[in-house]
Amino acid sequence: MKQQVARLSPHQNAKVFAVLTAVTSLIFITPIFLLLSVLAPAESRTPVLMIVFMPLLYLALTYLSVIAGCALYNFIYPYVGGIEFEAKSKPA
Repeated sequence: MKQQVARLSPHQNAKVFAVLTAVTSLIFITPIFLLLSVLAPAESRTPVLMIVFMPLLYLALTYLSVIAGCALYNFIYPYVGGIEFEAKSKPA
């Protein structure tokens, strides 16, 4: 049975994706910054505060982007239809 997603919740989706992006970026950015700070000359090292700032920047930008994307989806849904998927019941 084919179904369509009629509405995406902007705030809930934005929260989830923003936190996932921030945590993922923290996992990847921290080792990269630490490695680069060891390899780079002292005068050109990236400030340690950037390790905290970058995931927060990713969190904010992802939140705003997902809010905008969900709002756009909700706006155009009546005109073009929604994301279509097929659901099947699993026998017990």
